[in-house]
Parts: sequence; C-alpha cells; structure tokens
Amino acid sequence: MKFNYADFEVVKTIALTFPNTEESVSHEGTPSVKVRGKLMCRLHDSGEFIPIRLDFDIRDKYLDSHPEIFHLPDHFKAYPYICMWIHNYNQKLLTEILELSWKGLSTKKQVKEYEEKNKL
Repeated sequence: MKFNYADFEVVKTIALTFPNTEESVSHEGTPSVKVRGKLMCRLHDSGEFIPIRLDFDIRDKYLDSHPEIFHLPDHFKAYPYICMWIHNYNQKLLTEILELSWKGLSTKKQVKEYEEKNKL
C-alpha cells in the first residue's frame, strides 16, 4: 500500500462542499468521502487513482470523452465507479463528476433542495 494522503486533498475539499457529505476512511486506511454512509470517492490504495461512484451510463460517457483523465480497471467494470488518475485532471471537470456522484447518492429531496439553492 503506497499512497499519499495529500493526493486526495483537492478531491476531498471539493466533495465536502456538497450537502450531507462526510470525511471517512475506507479500504486499507485510505481517505474517502461518503454520502449518507455510502462511498462517494476515495484514494485507491495503490495511490495511482481515485475511484468515484458514478452511474454506468454517465460513467461510459466520461470514459469515452476523457480517456486521458479517466480509466476503468477490470476490477471496477462490474461496479458503478469511474477511476480518475490522481495527477491528470481538470478541476472544473472533477467538480462536475463529483456533483453527479453526489446526486446519484443523495435523496431526491436533497437534490431538489440543492438545485433550488444553486440556481443562478
């Protein structure tokens, strides 16, 4: 297990801006963020990437459109996760992905309240 907690800081900081998120610890002591007790994202214990929970159809769209940022190891193919390389990402895109992840884990009421609060 070779990972650096600092590699997760930017992701964690953005993820924790969404309502009802909480900092946690996951597999092999890696840092993570959860929504309603469910894993939203974490630093993989290899230290190379960050699995982010994302519905399959949305995941496939981002895998196709941003192959330099996202990948899908064989182990994750059967699960609703996309994996982001830790040192090759765009902060705006990361925020977009984390918001989609959050929406997928939150209740309909929480999403509605969030969207109403954040209307421009």
